[in-house]
Amino acid sequence: MLLPILLVLASGMCHAVWSMFTKRSLNKSIFLWSIMMVSTVLLLPVLLIELWTQPLAAGAYALLLLSVALQALYSWLLSITYEMGDLSQIYPVMRGTSTLLIPLIGVIFLKESLSVYGWIGICCMLGGFAVLSGIGARRRLPASSDPGTPLGYYTPILMALCVGLCTTCYVFVDKLNLQHMSPLALLEVTNIGFVAGLTPAVLRSRKLLEEWRRNKFTILLGSVLNPGSYLLFLFALQQAPLAHISPLREIGTIFATLLGVLLLKERQGVRRMICSVVIFCGILLIGIWG
Repeated sequence: MLLPILLVLASGMCHAVWSMFTKRSLNKSIFLWSIMMVSTVLLLPVLLIELWTQPLAAGAYALLLLSVALQALYSWLLSITYEMGDLSQIYPVMRGTSTLLIPLIGVIFLKESLSVYGWIGICCMLGGFAVLSGIGARRRLPASSDPGTPLGYYTPILMALCVGLCTTCYVFVDKLNLQHMSPLALLEVTNIGFVAGLTPAVLRSRKLLEEWRRNKFTILLGSVLNPGSYLLFLFALQQAPLAHISPLREIGTIFATLLGVLLLKERQGVRRMICSVVIFCGILLIGIWG
Protein backbone atom coordinates (compact mmCIF):
# COMPACT_ATOMS: atom_id res chain seq x y z
CA MET A 1 0.00 0.00 0.00
CA LEU A 2 3.03 2.31 0.43
CA LEU A 3 3.69 2.79 -3.31
CA PRO A 4 0.17 4.00 -4.22
CA ILE A 5 0.24 6.37 -1.23
CA LEU A 6 3.53 7.88 -2.41
CA LEU A 7 2.21 8.17 -5.96
CA VAL A 8 -0.90 10.00 -4.78
CA LEU A 9 1.08 12.38 -2.55
CA ALA A 10 3.37 13.25 -5.47
CA SER A 11 0.28 13.74 -7.63
CA GLY A 12 -1.16 16.22 -5.13
CA MET A 13 2.05 18.22 -4.98
CA CYS A 14 2.35 18.44 -8.77
CA HIS A 15 -1.29 19.51 -9.04
CA ALA A 16 -0.83 22.32 -6.51
CA VAL A 17 2.26 23.71 -8.26
CA TRP A 18 0.74 23.90 -11.75
CA SER A 19 -2.40 25.40 -10.20
CA MET A 20 -0.28 28.19 -8.73
CA PHE A 21 1.29 28.78 -12.15
CA THR A 22 -2.20 29.03 -13.64
CA LYS A 23 -3.30 31.55 -11.03
CA ARG A 24 -0.28 33.75 -11.87
CA SER A 25 -0.79 33.59 -15.65
CA LEU A 26 -2.18 36.40 -17.81
CA ASN A 27 -4.93 34.40 -19.53
CA LYS A 28 -6.07 31.29 -17.65
CA SER A 29 -7.65 29.59 -20.68
CA ILE A 30 -4.56 30.03 -22.86
CA PHE A 31 -2.20 28.91 -20.10
CA LEU A 32 -4.18 25.76 -19.34
CA TRP A 33 -4.58 25.00 -23.05
CA SER A 34 -0.86 25.43 -23.63
CA ILE A 35 0.35 23.19 -20.82
CA MET A 36 -1.98 20.43 -21.96
CA MET A 37 -1.29 20.71 -25.68
CA VAL A 38 2.35 19.59 -25.33
CA SER A 39 1.51 16.24 -23.73
CA THR A 40 -1.54 15.82 -25.98
CA VAL A 41 0.65 15.90 -29.10
CA LEU A 42 3.31 13.62 -27.57
CA LEU A 43 0.87 10.96 -26.32
CA LEU A 44 -1.35 10.81 -29.41
CA PRO A 45 0.66 7.94 -31.02
CA VAL A 46 0.34 5.94 -27.78
CA LEU A 47 -3.45 6.16 -27.89
CA LEU A 48 -3.70 5.38 -31.60
CA ILE A 49 -1.41 2.36 -31.38
CA GLU A 50 -3.27 0.92 -28.40
CA LEU A 51 -6.69 1.39 -29.98
CA TRP A 52 -5.41 -0.19 -33.24
CA THR A 53 -3.82 -3.21 -31.57
CA GLN A 54 -6.43 -3.66 -28.83
CA PRO A 55 -9.86 -2.61 -30.16
CA LEU A 56 -12.47 -1.87 -27.52
CA ALA A 57 -16.11 -2.88 -27.26
CA ALA A 58 -18.80 -0.33 -28.10
CA GLY A 59 -19.59 0.24 -24.44
CA ALA A 60 -15.94 0.99 -23.70
CA TYR A 61 -15.84 3.62 -26.45
CA ALA A 62 -18.95 5.20 -24.98
CA LEU A 63 -17.19 5.51 -21.61
CA LEU A 64 -14.20 7.13 -23.32
CA LEU A 65 -16.46 9.68 -25.00
CA LEU A 66 -18.05 10.42 -21.63
CA SER A 67 -14.58 10.98 -20.16
CA VAL A 68 -13.75 13.40 -23.01
CA ALA A 69 -16.98 15.34 -22.43
CA LEU A 70 -16.40 15.58 -18.68
CA GLN A 71 -12.82 16.75 -19.18
CA ALA A 72 -13.98 19.44 -21.64
CA LEU A 73 -16.51 20.73 -19.11
CA TYR A 74 -13.92 20.52 -16.34
CA SER A 75 -11.31 22.55 -18.22
CA TRP A 76 -13.83 25.25 -19.12
CA LEU A 77 -15.05 25.57 -15.53
CA LEU A 78 -11.49 25.49 -14.23
CA SER A 79 -10.34 28.39 -16.38
CA ILE A 80 -13.24 30.53 -15.18
CA THR A 81 -12.78 29.61 -11.53
CA TYR A 82 -9.10 30.56 -11.53
CA GLU A 83 -10.12 34.07 -12.54
CA MET A 84 -12.04 34.37 -9.26
CA GLY A 85 -10.88 34.39 -5.65
CA ASP A 86 -7.59 33.38 -4.05
CA LEU A 87 -5.83 30.13 -4.78
CA SER A 88 -6.04 29.23 -1.09
CA GLN A 89 -9.79 29.95 -1.17
CA ILE A 90 -10.99 28.17 -4.31
CA TYR A 91 -8.55 25.26 -4.37
CA PRO A 92 -9.81 23.60 -1.15
CA VAL A 93 -13.40 23.75 -2.40
CA MET A 94 -12.50 22.31 -5.81
CA ARG A 95 -10.55 19.44 -4.29
CA GLY A 96 -12.68 18.95 -1.19
CA THR A 97 -15.90 18.22 -3.05
CA SER A 98 -14.53 15.02 -4.53
CA THR A 99 -13.08 14.01 -1.15
CA LEU A 100 -16.62 13.61 0.11
CA LEU A 101 -18.30 12.16 -2.97
CA ILE A 102 -15.66 9.80 -4.39
CA PRO A 103 -15.36 7.57 -1.29
CA LEU A 104 -19.14 7.35 -1.13
CA ILE A 105 -19.28 6.30 -4.80
CA GLY A 106 -16.47 3.81 -4.23
CA VAL A 107 -18.24 2.23 -1.25
CA ILE A 108 -21.72 2.17 -2.81
CA PHE A 109 -21.01 1.24 -6.42
CA LEU A 110 -17.52 -0.32 -6.48
CA LYS A 111 -17.92 -2.48 -3.35
CA GLU A 112 -15.00 -0.76 -1.63
CA SER A 113 -14.86 0.01 2.08
CA LEU A 114 -13.58 2.54 4.62
CA SER A 115 -12.84 1.93 8.30
CA VAL A 116 -14.21 4.10 11.09
CA TYR A 117 -10.87 5.92 11.15
CA GLY A 118 -11.21 6.55 7.44
CA TRP A 119 -14.57 8.22 7.90
CA ILE A 120 -13.23 10.27 10.83
CA GLY A 121 -10.38 11.37 8.59
CA ILE A 122 -12.79 12.47 5.89
CA CYS A 123 -14.75 14.49 8.48
CA CYS A 124 -11.53 16.21 9.58
CA MET A 125 -10.68 17.06 5.99
CA LEU A 126 -14.11 18.41 5.19
CA GLY A 127 -14.13 20.53 8.35
CA GLY A 128 -10.81 22.02 7.36
CA PHE A 129 -12.02 22.59 3.81
CA ALA A 130 -15.13 24.43 5.03
CA VAL A 131 -13.14 26.89 7.17
CA LEU A 132 -10.30 27.23 4.70
CA SER A 133 -12.67 28.11 1.89
CA GLY A 134 -13.70 31.31 3.67
CA ILE A 135 -17.44 30.54 3.61
CA GLY A 136 -19.17 33.00 5.89
CA ALA A 137 -16.08 35.15 6.39
CA ARG A 138 -16.21 38.86 5.58
CA ARG A 139 -13.41 39.68 3.17
CA ARG A 140 -12.75 41.89 0.19
CA LEU A 141 -14.40 40.50 -2.93
CA PRO A 142 -12.52 39.56 -6.07
CA ALA A 143 -12.81 42.13 -8.82
CA SER A 144 -14.84 39.66 -10.88
CA SER A 145 -17.60 39.41 -8.26
CA ASP A 146 -20.50 41.79 -7.72
CA PRO A 147 -20.28 43.05 -4.11
CA GLY A 148 -23.84 44.33 -4.27
CA THR A 149 -25.38 40.86 -4.19
CA PRO A 150 -24.91 37.90 -1.84
CA LEU A 151 -24.50 35.63 -4.83
CA GLY A 152 -21.64 37.79 -6.08
CA TYR A 153 -19.70 37.12 -2.88
CA TYR A 154 -20.06 33.37 -3.22
CA THR A 155 -19.51 33.18 -6.98
CA PRO A 156 -15.90 31.88 -6.70
CA ILE A 157 -16.98 29.27 -4.16
CA LEU A 158 -19.97 28.16 -6.24
CA MET A 159 -17.79 27.85 -9.34
CA ALA A 160 -15.20 25.87 -7.37
CA LEU A 161 -17.98 23.57 -6.18
CA CYS A 162 -18.96 22.92 -9.81
CA VAL A 163 -15.34 22.05 -10.62
CA GLY A 164 -15.29 19.63 -7.69
CA LEU A 165 -18.48 17.93 -8.85
CA CYS A 166 -17.03 17.55 -12.34
CA THR A 167 -13.83 16.10 -10.87
CA THR A 168 -15.89 13.56 -8.94
CA CYS A 169 -17.62 12.44 -12.12
CA TYR A 170 -14.54 12.08 -14.31
CA VAL A 171 -12.50 10.22 -11.68
CA PHE A 172 -15.32 7.71 -11.29
CA VAL A 173 -15.60 7.25 -15.07
CA ASP A 174 -11.83 6.92 -15.47
CA LYS A 175 -11.72 4.24 -12.76
CA LEU A 176 -14.01 2.22 -15.04
CA ASN A 177 -11.98 3.13 -18.15
CA LEU A 178 -8.83 1.67 -16.57
CA GLN A 179 -10.42 -1.76 -16.93
CA HIS A 180 -10.12 -1.43 -20.72
CA MET A 181 -6.93 0.56 -21.40
CA SER A 182 -3.55 1.59 -20.00
CA PRO A 183 -3.02 4.72 -17.87
CA LEU A 184 -0.97 6.41 -20.61
CA ALA A 185 -3.62 5.90 -23.25
CA LEU A 186 -6.36 7.03 -20.89
CA LEU A 187 -4.32 10.11 -20.01
CA GLU A 188 -4.30 11.03 -23.71
CA VAL A 189 -8.08 10.63 -23.87
CA THR A 190 -8.50 13.04 -20.94
CA ASN A 191 -5.97 15.43 -22.50
CA ILE A 192 -7.99 15.58 -25.71
CA GLY A 193 -11.13 16.43 -23.79
CA PHE A 194 -9.33 19.07 -21.71
CA VAL A 195 -7.87 20.82 -24.77
CA ALA A 196 -11.17 20.65 -26.67
CA GLY A 197 -12.99 22.43 -23.85
CA LEU A 198 -10.58 25.39 -23.95
CA THR A 199 -9.96 25.70 -27.70
CA PRO A 200 -12.93 28.06 -28.42
CA ALA A 201 -11.77 30.50 -25.71
CA VAL A 202 -8.18 30.39 -26.98
CA LEU A 203 -9.25 31.14 -30.55
CA ARG A 204 -11.40 34.06 -29.41
CA SER A 205 -8.68 35.64 -27.26
CA ARG A 206 -5.94 35.87 -29.92
CA LYS A 207 -3.35 36.27 -27.15
CA LEU A 208 -1.54 32.98 -27.43
CA LEU A 209 1.82 34.49 -28.40
CA GLU A 210 1.63 37.09 -25.65
CA GLU A 211 1.08 34.38 -23.01
CA TRP A 212 4.01 32.36 -24.31
CA ARG A 213 6.30 35.41 -24.31
CA ARG A 214 5.47 36.23 -20.69
CA ASN A 215 5.25 32.72 -19.24
CA LYS A 216 7.20 30.38 -21.50
CA PHE A 217 9.14 28.75 -18.65
CA THR A 218 6.13 28.07 -16.44
CA ILE A 219 4.13 26.80 -19.43
CA LEU A 220 6.83 24.25 -20.22
CA LEU A 221 7.10 23.22 -16.57
CA GLY A 222 3.33 23.08 -16.25
CA SER A 223 3.13 20.88 -19.35
CA VAL A 224 5.02 18.25 -17.34
CA LEU A 225 3.34 18.76 -13.97
CA ASN A 226 -0.27 18.90 -15.21
CA PRO A 227 -0.56 15.56 -17.03
CA GLY A 228 2.08 14.09 -14.75
CA SER A 229 -0.06 14.68 -11.68
CA TYR A 230 -3.02 12.79 -13.13
CA LEU A 231 -0.82 10.03 -14.59
CA LEU A 232 0.59 9.35 -11.12
CA PHE A 233 -2.96 9.18 -9.80
CA LEU A 234 -4.02 6.73 -12.53
CA PHE A 235 -1.10 4.43 -11.70
CA ALA A 236 -2.13 4.57 -8.03
CA LEU A 237 -5.72 3.69 -9.00
CA GLN A 238 -4.44 0.47 -10.56
CA GLN A 239 -2.97 -0.67 -7.26
CA ALA A 240 -5.37 0.46 -4.54
CA PRO A 241 -9.11 0.96 -3.92
CA LEU A 242 -10.56 4.27 -5.05
CA ALA A 243 -12.11 5.09 -1.66
CA HIS A 244 -8.76 4.74 0.11
CA ILE A 245 -6.40 6.69 -2.12
CA SER A 246 -8.55 9.39 -3.70
CA PRO A 247 -8.82 11.49 -0.49
CA LEU A 248 -5.05 11.28 -0.11
CA ARG A 249 -4.65 13.28 -3.30
CA GLU A 250 -6.15 16.23 -1.44
CA ILE A 251 -2.83 16.81 0.29
CA GLY A 252 -2.45 19.18 -2.64
CA THR A 253 -4.75 21.46 -0.65
CA ILE A 254 -1.99 21.92 1.92
CA PHE A 255 0.61 22.60 -0.75
CA ALA A 256 -1.69 25.03 -2.58
CA THR A 257 -2.48 26.89 0.65
CA LEU A 258 1.20 27.33 1.44
CA LEU A 259 1.96 28.44 -2.12
CA GLY A 260 -0.93 30.90 -2.09
CA VAL A 261 0.05 32.42 1.26
CA LEU A 262 3.84 32.42 0.91
CA LEU A 263 4.35 33.08 -2.82
CA LEU A 264 1.13 34.78 -3.94
CA LYS A 265 0.88 36.80 -0.67
CA GLU A 266 -2.78 35.94 -0.09
CA ARG A 267 -4.47 37.00 3.13
CA GLN A 268 -5.66 34.99 6.17
CA GLY A 269 -2.39 33.06 6.11
CA VAL A 270 -2.31 31.83 9.72
CA ARG A 271 -5.96 30.76 9.67
CA ARG A 272 -5.56 28.87 6.41
CA MET A 273 -2.34 27.17 7.50
CA ILE A 274 -3.98 25.93 10.71
CA CYS A 275 -6.77 24.48 8.61
CA SER A 276 -4.14 22.74 6.52
CA VAL A 277 -2.81 20.98 9.63
CA VAL A 278 -6.33 19.71 10.39
CA ILE A 279 -6.64 18.46 6.82
CA PHE A 280 -3.28 16.73 7.04
CA CYS A 281 -4.42 14.89 10.18
CA GLY A 282 -7.44 13.67 8.25
CA ILE A 283 -5.18 12.53 5.41
CA LEU A 284 -3.03 10.52 7.82
CA LEU A 285 -6.09 8.81 9.29
CA ILE A 286 -7.24 7.77 5.83
CA GLY A 287 -3.84 6.79 4.50
CA ILE A 288 -2.65 4.77 7.53
CA TRP A 289 -5.83 3.38 9.10
CA GLY A 290 -8.43 4.03 6.39
